[in-house]
Amino acid sequence: MPGSIVVGTQWGDEGKGRVVDIVAKECAHVVRYQGGHNAGHTLVVDNEVFKLQLVPSGILYDHVVPIIGNGVVVDPYVLLNEIETLTAKGVDCQRLMLSPQAHLVLPYHQILDELAESQLGDNKLDTTKRGIGPAYADKASRVGIRVEDLLDPTHLRARLHSALAERNVILRDIHGHKGVDPDQLAEELIQDIAPRVAPYIGDTVGHLHEALHAGQRVLFEGAQATFLDLDHGTYPFVTSSNPVAGYALVGAGIGPGAIDQVIGIAKAYLTRVGAGPFVTELDDAVGEHLVDVGQEYGTNTGRRRRVGWFDAVMARQAVRLNACTEIALTKLDVLDELETIKVCVAYDVEGERYEYLPHLRRMHDKAVPVYAEFPGWQQDLSEATDRKDLPREAIEYISFLERQMGVPIRFVCVGPGREQYLRFAA
Repeated sequence: MPGSIVVGTQWGDEGKGRVVDIVAKECAHVVRYQGGHNAGHTLVVDNEVFKLQLVPSGILYDHVVPIIGNGVVVDPYVLLNEIETLTAKGVDCQRLMLSPQAHLVLPYHQILDELAESQLGDNKLDTTKRGIGPAYADKASRVGIRVEDLLDPTHLRARLHSALAERNVILRDIHGHKGVDPDQLAEELIQDIAPRVAPYIGDTVGHLHEALHAGQRVLFEGAQATFLDLDHGTYPFVTSSNPVAGYALVGAGIGPGAIDQVIGIAKAYLTRVGAGPFVTELDDAVGEHLVDVGQEYGTNTGRRRRVGWFDAVMARQAVRLNACTEIALTKLDVLDELETIKVCVAYDVEGERYEYLPHLRRMHDKAVPVYAEFPGWQQDLSEATDRKDLPREAIEYISFLERQMGVPIRFVCVGPGREQYLRFAA
């Protein structure tokens, strides 16, 4: 069955939304399978900027049915605001489908997130404080509120009383917060939120299986990226869900036989937001140049991203973990002015060489990058539309990354615009 997954191979911000927008041209459905509004996608269409948080990137194509799967945690206030913003820009959101099994991010989750982070001091995880972690924790603890609960006022009130009985104890006794009134929140959700969300709720699992059996191409997009994965990322500096490709099956309700393509997204250099290990990090003029030219600031938070050279050790591990069939390389144009470009090809950990991530997390902190160096092309790539338009140095750089990762680089993005990309591999 024709299912494709788009997954970030680094620490997020690789330009997944950009690539989804390219691939979605040939798809009937685009499905978001995990994460929440802590991850944003920025798209530029006809010089107009669209910043998406929960709505799948395929919304910008009239022929695509965008679906928010059961693996996503949904802040209904953010979702409705995003729909209103898109509608005001002339985007039809009536096609959007929302899984009834998706869990809700509610105001008390955000309060808990912010208070817990503030108490960690120097050990803080640099979360976005959007309530994503507490919402996933409630899901695992079986006290979460799901989208379908909005359709039953009596059940919703009971679920909120149950959830807040424990959460209010934590808020009051540990954090000194006054707590949240479950009846007041229930009334707000019933009166204001539920009627506006209800039209989008549907049988997403059934819809997807019918589409796949009919031979329609379905694209599954994750938020964040491989090394923010709760199991396989740089724990504890990770997100609260599983962005890896395998979770698309769980987060959308499909089986593994539905997937025949996994597109890994890799930025031509490396970035991450917040704390955690970063072997190739640059704290020099080159790093500042990459931040400035690449506009490396979070779509949602506006936080400055940390930057570094491309890390092939991480990339190989990501290809392995996600079973990537191909790579899309983004933001190659950000390197246009550099005289020298480096790629980390291995880690040296106390004299031992590693070409995949060391199996023990503590070893990452001791890793020293082993670099290969390349001459820069020092010319503007933004107008390139074909492989033959690229200078020899750029082709050599891309080809080297291809060999390092062991899979073809299918697309190369050379600017933020919708048409600023080229096909590299056949």
